[in-house]
Amino acid sequence: MTFEEIYALAKDRKEKMPEGKSTTELFKKGSHGIGKKLVEEAAESWMAARYEGKDALALELSQTLYYVACMMAENELSLEDVYSRI
Repeated sequence: MTFEEIYALAKDRKEKMPEGKSTTELFKKGSHGIGKKLVEEAAESWMAARYEGKDALALELSQTLYYVACMMAENELSLEDVYSRI
């Protein structure tokens, strides 16, 4: 899955707010809740890189990317909004 696909998934979940999905509950908490999750996954990525190896790091980074996409969707940022600043 590309980041573009991850972002599309996050936007879709934000729009539809499907019942029973953890992402729906996260979107209900807004930027604050998403930010807490994003920081948590970023810290877990760092720890995986330091102590757990590539497989664990790949998992944690995939989760970090998902929460980046959720933060973008929550704040109505497009891919271009972000990509244009790299």
